[in-house]
Amino acid sequence: MSDIERADEAHGQAGTTLAKPGGGVPDRFENPGLPEHRHRMGDTDPAAARRAERQVAFFLLLSIIGSIGIIVSLVGIKYDDSFERISLSTKAIGLSMFVSLFALGVGAVHWAKTLMPDDERIDYRHRQRGTTAERAEAVAILKEGAAEAGLGRRPLIRNTLIGALALFPIPAVFFFRDTGPLPGNSLSTTMWEAGTYLVKDPEGGRIRAADVSIGSVVHVLPEGIEEAESVLNEKAKSAVLLMRLDESELMQKSAEWGVDGTVAYSKICTHMGCPVALYEQQTHHLLCPCHQSTFDLTQDCKVIFGPAKRALPQLPIAVDDEGYLVATDGFDEAVGPSFWERG
Repeated sequence: MSDIERADEAHGQAGTTLAKPGGGVPDRFENPGLPEHRHRMGDTDPAAARRAERQVAFFLLLSIIGSIGIIVSLVGIKYDDSFERISLSTKAIGLSMFVSLFALGVGAVHWAKTLMPDDERIDYRHRQRGTTAERAEAVAILKEGAAEAGLGRRPLIRNTLIGALALFPIPAVFFFRDTGPLPGNSLSTTMWEAGTYLVKDPEGGRIRAADVSIGSVVHVLPEGIEEAESVLNEKAKSAVLLMRLDESELMQKSAEWGVDGTVAYSKICTHMGCPVALYEQQTHHLLCPCHQSTFDLTQDCKVIFGPAKRALPQLPIAVDDEGYLVATDGFDEAVGPSFWERG
């Protein structure tokens, strides 16, 4: 008898059953079943259940306070064109939104872990659509689950949950309010007009045409913008990029509206209004970093890639008697994103 046969015989005498093809699972492998259920404190102690109920209600009330805080932050903190007020409003909205969402989530999780049914069950797979009796049974199970959730027996949780869920979407109304009304002609009117000098942003100071070298890009604003009634709004509309390249590379319109290859275009992307801030000197492409809309400076800032649908508006410029760059007119079309009433 070989060593392998002796080993097989020894295993057989020890009671070991080897699995064979088509033989199924050996008898010695038994279904271990589910582990013993561990009851939670809330399942066995009514006082613990009431304490958990109050804790859930506390978090839901905290969520309500957070939702109210969002509304108060949106309505109560008025902008006055100062970055401090904008920063305060943004922080207050963010903090209130965090409290509202976090408390609602913690309350829901704590409710599920301490008060909702905790029994282990096994559901076997069946056909996707059940029979009429099975569907009726499913409805009954859902109703049973709703009853077991304790909403009927726990009015404190039910009422605070209703309050939290009712108030939670209300701040969205105030957010949507800020998206309207439609801009109408407000984007068609900027501080740029004939005779307005170009000044550097942010340091200020008029710009001499001779100081703009080929390949350079200068961030520009209209002179006197700091005296505007709403400085931030005017800066958002009037920001301009000033660039110079070889005049032979420009199309006719760009060349005629520029000075010796120096041209000025709106800095506001025509897709979503992000600042177009990247200039590729070698390709003469302007890139919006938000959604990668790309404009070709040699083709009157035509869109060559990305979601934007129209070219950047050009600002016509000239040189005064002292050599400073000055606008000869405003933009010939609305700056920024397209909208229905854009003329």
